[in-house]
Amino acid sequence: MMKQMFILAMMLLATSGTATAQDVALKTNLLGWATTSLNAGVEIGIAEKQTAQLFATINPWEFSGGKKVRFWNVEPEYRWWTCQRFGGSFFGVHALAGEYNIKNVDLPFGTLPKTKRGRHYEGWYIGAGVTYGYQWLLSRHWNMEASIGVGYAYSPYKLYGRCAKCLDDTHRNYVGPTKAALSMIYIF
Repeated sequence: MMKQMFILAMMLLATSGTATAQDVALKTNLLGWATTSLNAGVEIGIAEKQTAQLFATINPWEFSGGKKVRFWNVEPEYRWWTCQRFGGSFFGVHALAGEYNIKNVDLPFGTLPKTKRGRHYEGWYIGAGVTYGYQWLLSRHWNMEASIGVGYAYSPYKLYGRCAKCLDDTHRNYVGPTKAALSMIYIF
């Protein structure tokens, strides 16, 4: 699935026309790196005050103490800027989709119910939300961005016990924060 999303993103970029100054930005979320999550995104100017972004995150690691927060996430977003694109305030609409495998970690905001040690969740999710953010111009090519998003996600999952025995097969309707970013951006 991740391979197909990457190919689709590259096809969209290839057919988006000729890129000129202030039309394309590469970015990474520093908050994601703080949680050991590999992440990168591309944002393209589509009109005077509009951009489209595609962001991807993956965390393939296992941690000491039997802790695991393995996941991948893709997040396309449309943004409308109040003054000019790639500078100042913006409002956005985003979608999100991904898969997860979480063990011995309690997630914030009631994302998944708390569980006993040794049990783990496996599932996927799809959702959408709204975003507000601000970009600061640091230099000709570098910007810093802060953004926050809230929304809804639907997530079917299975709860496994010891010996990989499935204890529960249900779903979760989540409403709350769907993104938080403090990003470094390079603008071409």
